[in-house]
Amino acid sequence: MRRSTRSIAVVGAMAAFALTLAGCSSAGSADSTDAAAPEDITIAFVMGAEADPFFQAMKVGAEDEAAKLGVTLIWQGDPSNYSAETQIPIVDAVLAQQPSGLVLIPTDPTALQASVSKAVAAGIPVVNVDTHVDDLSDVVSFITGDNADGGAKAADALATQIGYTEGETYQVVVGLTSATATTNVSRLDGFTAQIEAEYPGIEIADVAYSESNPEKAATNVNGWLTRFPDLAGIFAIDGTNASGAAAALEAKGLEGTIGLVGYDAYPDNVAKVKSGVFTALVAQDPAAEARLAIQTLVEYIKTGKTATASEVVIPNVVLDANTSDADFSKYTYVAS
Repeated sequence: MRRSTRSIAVVGAMAAFALTLAGCSSAGSADSTDAAAPEDITIAFVMGAEADPFFQAMKVGAEDEAAKLGVTLIWQGDPSNYSAETQIPIVDAVLAQQPSGLVLIPTDPTALQASVSKAVAAGIPVVNVDTHVDDLSDVVSFITGDNADGGAKAADALATQIGYTEGETYQVVVGLTSATATTNVSRLDGFTAQIEAEYPGIEIADVAYSESNPEKAATNVNGWLTRFPDLAGIFAIDGTNASGAAAALEAKGLEGTIGLVGYDAYPDNVAKVKSGVFTALVAQDPAAEARLAIQTLVEYIKTGKTATASEVVIPNVVLDANTSDADFSKYTYVAS
């Protein structure tokens, strides 16, 4: 039975990691009576584009938690491509190593469904992080940021930047990595819903996809600047799109002229919030997501159950010109 994301429990980042929530998950096939020793546990962690600073920050959390719990971590992903075509062979290769558990960040919810089924059939419990497959019934837990809320907050920040006034019309565009990645879909849905509800004069003139490639994102922005000479704002829906959009605006001397709201607190992009290139950045907590995923799987492998809720959403933080230096430091992604 498919779970609805409307039933997700919303918790704070620290509360999510410290979690002792009611209702244990029973997904997967583990039913151990003899607890596995930590040194016998191997957790495979497969993400999208490994070079992405979001995933690098996630790696820090995964490595820290694996070391804390005394388990072995296998960290795998395509170096730069975010696609099902490159991810599926990597998952197959990892599963061939027969890990004790799998953390999977599916690049496509439908295409990676078979990979989850394959793991579960082999007795390997699965946690989805950041994005999820279509059918979560065989997944121990799904852990993510509050993507719809992030999209809504981006709409508010962009409307403020462009000086939204009722009765006036404005064109904005959205840069995404993928048309199907569940994070991108939810952020766009939240952004669109907030605009329709609160800012009817804003038109989303176009969307374009970068496949987690900042150079392609910059090319998309350059095309928009030509097609929409009165462009008021850009929502760069993830970190690589944010980097590419910022580079394109800077190259044309348009920083601060066109509103730019991005996602993910890459160090370079945080610096560009301070200098005025970005109106705001929506920051997640990738390290906390990874820690909780490792913690959940190890608990499940040892006991056949987990105190982590079946679906966990960790709130976002908006970074802008009013953010304190302490919070900029706290939420900037740290790479390994």
